[in-house]
Amino acid sequence: MNHPAKSIRTFIGAKNFEESTRFYQTLGFTVKPLSKGFSLVTVKENICFYLQDYYFKEWCENCMIFLEVEQLESYWEAMKVLGLPDKFKGVKLSTIKHEEWGSEFFLHDPAGVLWHFGVFKNN
Repeated sequence: MNHPAKSIRTFIGAKNFEESTRFYQTLGFTVKPLSKGFSLVTVKENICFYLQDYYFKEWCENCMIFLEVEQLESYWEAMKVLGLPDKFKGVKLSTIKHEEWGSEFFLHDPAGVLWHFGVFKNN
């Protein structure tokens, strides 16, 4: 079957919608409000997700997103300089972990959503 897909977007929740909006803007993502409590967050063309003013602790804290990036080490350094854990309650930034499949680091957003930023060895 041929899937005529152009993009894929997930929905994530926000414990405090305004704080999560500021968090993603500080991260350098573009946040475009679509309606009250609902925004399109763009990382790069066709790499987007929806941020919604909805919080269910168990869902948010079990939600994970993997973003493949180029030059992981320099991306991590740029992320570290932002000082996100000092600016936003509950935000945690890990160090880079090296695995058999590749490398990654983790970032928890203010609602507990776990971001994986990584590179694959053989893609």
